[in-house]
Amino acid sequence: MARLKSELTVECPCCQATLVVDTNLKRVVSHVEPERSDKRTLDDAQGILRAEAERREALFQDSVLNEQTRGDALSKRFEEALRQARDEPVTRPKRDFDWD
Repeated sequence: MARLKSELTVECPCCQATLVVDTNLKRVVSHVEPERSDKRTLDDAQGILRAEAERREALFQDSVLNEQTRGDALSKRFEEALRQARDEPVTRPKRDFDWD
C-alpha cells in the first residue's frame, strides 16, 4: 500500500501495534495489531467450552447449597433477634417535642 508523504508509521510502545498517522488529518489512519503468541486455535474450543461448562455447574451447585442453608441461617438470625427483643425492656420512644 502506497503511503502519502503526510503519513507516518509508528509502533506503539505499549502494545507493539503498528499505527499509521496522517499529519494533515491529525488522526490514526491505520492500525495493525501484532500477532499474539497465546492466541487460541479452533482445536482448543472444545476444551474451553468444557471448562466453562464445568465452571458454570460448580457455580450453580454452590448457589443451590447456599439456598438450601439460607433458611437455616435466617431462622437462626430470627431466633437470636427474638431472644434479644425479649431481653430488652419495653419503653415508649421519645418524640421530638418530648425532649423539651
